[in-house]
Amino acid sequence: MFGYDMLYVEFLYYFNVERDYFECHEVMEELWMEEGRNPLHQGLLQVAVALYHHRNGNVGGAIKLFDQAIEKLQFYPPQTIGIDLGKLLADSQTYMDKLLRIEEQPFEFYDLDIVIMHSELSAMVEELKHFPPIRREEGELS
Repeated sequence: MFGYDMLYVEFLYYFNVERDYFECHEVMEELWMEEGRNPLHQGLLQVAVALYHHRNGNVGGAIKLFDQAIEKLQFYPPQTIGIDLGKLLADSQTYMDKLLRIEEQPFEFYDLDIVIMHSELSAMVEELKHFPPIRREEGELS
């Protein structure tokens, strides 16, 4: 057993299932603070916040957060903490490249997926589809 933290499982649920990037921020920030401000957690949080910003029309904020996320995540193994981080990193880079050209080549917001590689982690996320976590309080992201 790998013992995945439930906050991490909730992050993946909100990212892949609910597409609620605000809630992704809430749960991952809590985990990030509890786990000693791990840059891997911060990078994952920043991908979610980048998507949140783009969905809400803040292209500059999205570019900034994707850039910061890529800077942190590029040093981790392509498969880590039960996910295909390499694919997420490549997808984030592609998304940021598109955002940098959005004035010349506009595109609609789209979601990214985090591919779950570990069966136990996948099962934990699936279970949350039947028993969703309780949401944190609403607020604003910076």
